Amino acid sequence: MRVEIWSDIACPWCYIGKARFEKGLAGFAHRDDVEVVHRSFELDPARAKGDTEQVVDMLARKYGRTPDEARAMEANVADNARAEGLGYRTEGRDHGNTFDIHRLLHLAKARGRQDELLTLAYRANFAEERSVFDDAVLLELAAEAGLDAEEARTVLADPEAYAAEVRADEQEAAALGANAVPFFVFDRRYGISGGQPAEVFTQALEQAWKDRPVTAAGDAAACDADGACEVPSAAGNA
Repeated sequence: MRVEIWSDIACPWCYIGKARFEKGLAGFAHRDDVEVVHRSFELDPARAKGDTEQVVDMLARKYGRTPDEARAMEANVADNARAEGLGYRTEGRDHGNTFDIHRLLHLAKARGRQDELLTLAYRANFAEERSVFDDAVLLELAAEAGLDAEEARTVLADPEAYAAEVRADEQEAAALGANAVPFFVFDRRYGISGGQPAEVFTQALEQAWKDRPVTAAGDAAACDADGACEVPSAAGNA
C-alpha cells in the first residue's frame, strides 16, 4: 500500500502531522508493507527566492494581529509539537520560499534518502538555529541526509533541476482537491487532511488495507494554499 503525503517545510502542522502519522503507522500491523512518498506543496510560491521574514512578523501581517498575539499563536503550535516530542522554537525562525527545498527533496527521493532529508529539514526549520532558506544550510542538510554534496550543489545551481517534478506534484494536489496541507492519500482511494491524532492514521491505514472508504476527519489544524496556518481552538489536535 502506498501513502502519499503533500506537505511543505514551512508548515508547522506538516511537521507535527508527520510525527503523528509515523506514530499511527507504528501501530499498524502491516506497516512493513506501506510505502510512504512525500510530495511537494508550496505555501508561499509567489515569494521570491531570498525574500525572508521572521515568522512572527509574517503571522502578524497575514492575520492582522499584534506581535504579541502572533507569538501566542506560535506558542499554541509549539505546545502541540512538544506534545509529540518535537523541538519547536517560537522566536527567530525565518519564513520564505520553499521551492529549492522541494527540488532537493526530489533529488533525495531519486537517491532513496527523501525521508531522511525531510526529517532533517523540519528539525532545522522548527527546532534549530538553522535557516532552511540559506543554500549553505541546505547543502549541509543534504550531506547529513546522505546525499552527494556536489550533486546537491549542482541541483541548487540549476533552477530547472527537478522543477518539473515539484510542479507536477502541485498540479496533482490541485487535481485531487487538496487546498491545505498536510494532505494524506491512501492508495489513491482515500484522503485525510490535517495533522490528525495518531490513532486516526492507524484507523485510516486499517480501513485502506481492507479497501473500505475512509471518512475524512474534520477540525484538524492545517496550512492552506495562501500560507495561512490554522491554530486549533480545542485540545483535539494536541
